[in-house]
Amino acid sequence: MSTREDLAGRRVTVAGLGVSGIPAARVLHRLGALVTVVNDGADERAREQAAALEAEGITVRLGDGDTLPEGTELIVTAPGWRPDKPLFAAAAAAGTEIWGDVELAWRLRRPDSAPWLAVTGTNGKTTTVRMLAAILEAAGLRTAAVGNIGVSLLDAVLAEEPYDVLAVELSSYQLHWAPSLRAHSAAVLNLAPDHLDWHGSMQAYAADKGRVYEGNTVACVYNTADPATEDLVREADVVEGCRAVGFTLGTPGPSQLGIVEGILVDRAFVENRQQQAQELAEVTDIDPPAPHNIANALAAAALARAYGVPASAVRDGLRAFRPDPHRIEKVADVGGVAWIDDSKATNTHATEASLAAYDPIVWIAGGLAKGATFDELVSAAAGRLRGAVLIGADRALIAEALARHAPDVPVVDLDRTDTGAMAAAVREAARLARPGDTVLLAPACASMDMFTNYNKRGEAFAEAVRTLAAERA
Repeated sequence: MSTREDLAGRRVTVAGLGVSGIPAARVLHRLGALVTVVNDGADERAREQAAALEAEGITVRLGDGDTLPEGTELIVTAPGWRPDKPLFAAAAAAGTEIWGDVELAWRLRRPDSAPWLAVTGTNGKTTTVRMLAAILEAAGLRTAAVGNIGVSLLDAVLAEEPYDVLAVELSSYQLHWAPSLRAHSAAVLNLAPDHLDWHGSMQAYAADKGRVYEGNTVACVYNTADPATEDLVREADVVEGCRAVGFTLGTPGPSQLGIVEGILVDRAFVENRQQQAQELAEVTDIDPPAPHNIANALAAAALARAYGVPASAVRDGLRAFRPDPHRIEKVADVGGVAWIDDSKATNTHATEASLAAYDPIVWIAGGLAKGATFDELVSAAAGRLRGAVLIGADRALIAEALARHAPDVPVVDLDRTDTGAMAAAVREAARLARPGDTVLLAPACASMDMFTNYNKRGEAFAEAVRTLAAERA
């Protein structure tokens, strides 16, 4: 079952309502499939979504996402549904295929569909994909940032006006359910323990990330500072002639992109054999020029160059790019202290990169640890810390790591998990900070103990900082 025509008349079960399930159900229905949507929840929002789909002729079963509907010939699942759900065990026993929304989009491409430049990794995916889309646009190409962000993949592959190329963000969940995906070129930015409750082990998590390299035709882009990403390239089954291309914050070797005296340079996609390196952009063209963001820019540049984009477009795209909110975003300068919102740093790997970008730092951290430990993070950052303000349900874990590895750093432990705690945290951070310092919200934890999501957490931080600035004006 691989073409649009194959789906007509087939009994397809869509697992999960929401941002991927509802569009998938509608597309499948339009293609003539007999669609049943199953969903674990049956709250008011789910009932409203179900009513809208049922009005279009789609069957919906609420409150039972574990039972396989009779006669199901294919399951299309939302990416977050765990592989160990009874629904999938029943499908495996019945020999029923399971696709994710990415797999469905891949199967529904037209023969002349745009190639995919794919990005995955534990951290930095969204920024890298948006940088890549900016570079492709600067080259005059019709493109979109798709996948977990921007335009939905289904909308992109079914668009009446075709795209030239797509910049695709892919999570480990999506890759797990996308066995047929074959990108033009792909990058794994980094690997660190994350979502292990879903995948079951670090090995399984890495294997799902590595799927992005399978069948690549031009380039597999890896991070020279993270050997695990290069290992995934070695293990991948790619098209003959596909190249391994590294990116580094140091001087690049052959078939690498890197930095020389503040210049991003390319030694992988040079125009002729005599040319040693191609200048692409200056580090100062990157906003903000933090080390991990420079690495994101190099990965985006490598994918764009693999597609044949000229050096000038890399420069122009990076100059035009502006980061999304809550990703090392400068909120204000107050009394000589910089206030930075990196609420998106929801795990230790992302927070390590954020802490490495500033010195000295008053660190605001805490939330839901999701099983993380903080000793390595604190040990590496101890010399940069002026102080720390801790909030959230699992703040004690960070406090204990600070006591072990940074005993001289002043720590304020705010024993509260209400949303108003952020304003108190900002005031405590202001008390600890001195002119020339950076107050950095990089929680190293998820936000759901106190906030709806990391966006709301970042907004609360920014609002408190603006209030502080107004009081001191």
